[in-house]
This record gives sequence, structure tokens and C-alpha cells, in this order.
Amino acid sequence: MTFKKSNKRRIFLDYASTTPLDLKVRRVMEPYFTNNFGNPSSLYDEGMSAKRAVGDARSTIAKILHARSEEIIFTGSGTEADNLALLGVYNYFRTHIQKPHIITTTIEHPAILETCRYIESVGGEVTYVGVSENGIVSSRKIKEAIKENTVLVSVMYANNEIGTIEPIREIAKMIHAHKKESRKTFPYFHTDAAQAANYLDLNIEIMRVDLMTLDGSKIYGPKGVGVLYAKKGLELRPYIHGGGQERGLRSGTENVPAIVGIASALSLTQEMREKESARLVKLRDFFIAELEKIPGLTVNGDKNARLPNNINICVRGLDAEFAVIQLNEKGIACSSVSACKNLSENSASYVIEALGEKGKECSTSSLRLTLGRYTTKSDVEYALKIIKKIVNT
Repeated sequence: MTFKKSNKRRIFLDYASTTPLDLKVRRVMEPYFTNNFGNPSSLYDEGMSAKRAVGDARSTIAKILHARSEEIIFTGSGTEADNLALLGVYNYFRTHIQKPHIITTTIEHPAILETCRYIESVGGEVTYVGVSENGIVSSRKIKEAIKENTVLVSVMYANNEIGTIEPIREIAKMIHAHKKESRKTFPYFHTDAAQAANYLDLNIEIMRVDLMTLDGSKIYGPKGVGVLYAKKGLELRPYIHGGGQERGLRSGTENVPAIVGIASALSLTQEMREKESARLVKLRDFFIAELEKIPGLTVNGDKNARLPNNINICVRGLDAEFAVIQLNEKGIACSSVSACKNLSENSASYVIEALGEKGKECSTSSLRLTLGRYTTKSDVEYALKIIKKIVNT
């Protein structure tokens, strides 16, 4: 999509960080800011109307996921949904197990990794499983990490920086076999599907996950709203307390416009999924093929098990942060690391670092370019022209 700012051409190539609100979604949301402004907990007409809207949104999302309505929990963001999944499970099991153990990977989103570090600080145990040089975690390594006190495994569906699609079904199959053999109801299996929702199947009957996170800001919906799918029968403990909304797991007056918006956005996204994925794969592959003509440039992540919109490149010796600033001056918005990482802490990408020897060389020399619903061939060609100039100089 070409945006105009101060009469200058602007091309947005950072759809992994956020997406613009779809106009159809905005129209669905608008009545709930003004006319239908009631509190869903109120018993009068305005409140009941808002309650129906939340219920309809819950049913819509449940149908898309092949889940039950009562398994859909609305949160204030994808980050909050991740926190609820991890802390909800940990806080339940800490009353039953002396030191609950969680397994995750070294390339998870900060919402997972920072929550795991917090859990470690309060007495929990966490194993961080490494990935291959292509960014894919092995189900065998996950299996080897399982202990008697393992209560949760959390592996993202697709990585937000390098776009690799993880073998979620294979991991789920292994976990179910382990639980059957050990005759336990745990470990539970959680996946952060925030990046995957635009392009991959979200049928939980096929995925066989127990918990799944979605984020409105990644699917052309509103910011400030997320979803946690939590399988019926799972034991979770809330960490936000109050009026008991969302099954008592996420108290607080429901953000009705945002809830209506994320349901509408997810519906549109899933309707467009196959056609839009095919379109973006062509653009992505053209982009990568042209970029690989640049001497010394390599692609980070797996070339096949990859999201349709993701291009992550390494140019050894390139100052990635400075390149992002240069590209911005030329009208191109992209990133060097996850937008959710505090750059003041460290400019290197921990995701790229996790890819082995190549990663150590590329952690400060990599660019992430992510395409989206409004990206055109003209946008890609212009970006290629500018990137080649910056790399060559």
C-alpha cells in the first residue's frame, strides 16, 4: 500500500508489527462507540444490547476455530492473552506441584519469554528449547525436555521475525501421546497464533492445542484487543481480579467496539486467507529472488515453511538500524527486529542469534520486510530499487 505523507510516497512493509484497520471492520465497530454504548453487565436495554454483541462476537470466533463459545476469552491484547495462558496455568499448578515446569522455545515473542522469566523469578522452572538454523523447533527436542513436573508447553504457530511456521500438529500429537502414556491431563499445549491468523488454518480440532492466542492488531482489526482460546475443562487462575467478567478469568468492563471488531476482522481474514496467501507468495518469492542477486545477501528462516508475507534478509556488515532509518527517509517503513522489543536494551535480534553460527553474524545486520493486504508489485519494485542502493553504498 502506498501512503502519502507530506506529499511524499510512503510504502508500508512492516505488517508483522501491525496492520491498518479494515474499513469494513470500522463500520461494524462504529455504532458501539456512540449509539450502542451500554455496559454488557447492565440489565436494562442498552446493556442487554451490548451483551448480545459480545455474545455474537464470541460465537463468531468460536465457529471459526471450531470451538465452543465458552472457550473464547477476550483480553486487552495478544500480550495479555499470552500472559493469561502462562500465568493462568502456572498459578493453578503451583498449588499442586512444588515447582511447575514450562517448556518454550528461544525464538518466542517477548510476551512469552518475559512472562517465563517472571515465572522463573517467583520459583517456577522453564526450559528454553533451541531451534534449527532455519528457525524450526523439533518435536523430539520438546519431548526430551518434558519432565514429571512439566505443566505447559508453549510454541508459537509462526515466528514474528523470520516467518517460520512451526510443526504445531506434530508437537500436539507428541504431547497427547505422552499424556496418554503417563495417564496425566497435563502438560497443556499453548500456541501464540498472532502472526499465523492471516494465513494459516485455525481449526483447533486439527491443531489439537489446549490454548491459543490471537491479536486484533495483526489481522486488520483494532488494537487493544486479544483472544485466548482455552479448552473447556482446563484449570486456569486469573491474575486480573474484579467483577468476574470472561468466566472470572479477565475481569473488567468489556471493550465492546474492539470485541465486535476483532470478530469481524477474523471473519474477513479467514474468508480471504487462501486467495490472499497465494497473491502474497508470488510477491514474496519475486522479492526474495531479486534480493538474492545482491552479493553477500542471505535469507533468514526456512524458505518453504514460511509465512506468505515474510522476507527477512541478512547483509553481513550492514548496520540494520541505520538502514531502517535510511529506508524510512526514502519512504519505506520496515524493521530490523520485532516492534515489541525494547531497542534501548539491545539492537541485536535474539531470534536471529538463536539460528546458530550464521545468526551470530546476522543478528545486527538483518532487515524484516513484511507484506500485507495493500502491498502491490509496484511497492515491491520500488523497495527493491532503494534497498539495492542502500546496500551498495
